Amino acid sequence: MLIIGIAGGTGSGKTTVARSVIDRLGSDKVTFISQDNYYKDHSHLSMSEREQINFDHPFVFDNELLIENLNVLKSGQAAHAPVYDFTTHSRKTDETIELKPNNIVIIEGLHALSDENLRQLLDIKVFVDTDPDVRILRRVLRDIEERGRTIQSIHQQYLRSVKPMHEAFIEPSKKYADIIIPEGGENEVGIQLLSILTEKYLTSDWSSK
Repeated sequence: MLIIGIAGGTGSGKTTVARSVIDRLGSDKVTFISQDNYYKDHSHLSMSEREQINFDHPFVFDNELLIENLNVLKSGQAAHAPVYDFTTHSRKTDETIELKPNNIVIIEGLHALSDENLRQLLDIKVFVDTDPDVRILRRVLRDIEERGRTIQSIHQQYLRSVKPMHEAFIEPSKKYADIIIPEGGENEVGIQLLSILTEKYLTSDWSSK
């Protein structure tokens, strides 16, 4: 099993890169995991308290569960990822996503490279590096269209947590990357090279490390 971690700032194009690689390799060969599903559950808090949480800090992710699921997959068994509801800032307790063991596992998320214990499980570490102005515009559109946010709340969150956490944790994690892909999904050459490297990794002696 080859495990690829794809990190980068909000709106950098991490998901686009991951999906493009999956399209090239074949969805039957790849298990995709979004770190967003592993936000810790906050249903025990009031909505006003949930809205004050710094959702861009690495500590809000349940990486212990993510690592546990990865080890289950490596053992050849299926695992179950939680489903997170961004409108309520809580997990859907009656719903999970089945993760099947596969030749390739791709993990995509803001802090896919920030956690040392998670990094140790990654065979290929990727950082998607996109200009800040492009990233924030993409985040604004996503949060309004998909998460029902207002432009005011997006602006406040960006200044309070998104920008500081990017500078403190996400940008520094770039030093751990084996591959840096500028401009995310717009970089066809970078995506193609990652796909070729992945295929070569699986068919070479590297996979026996």
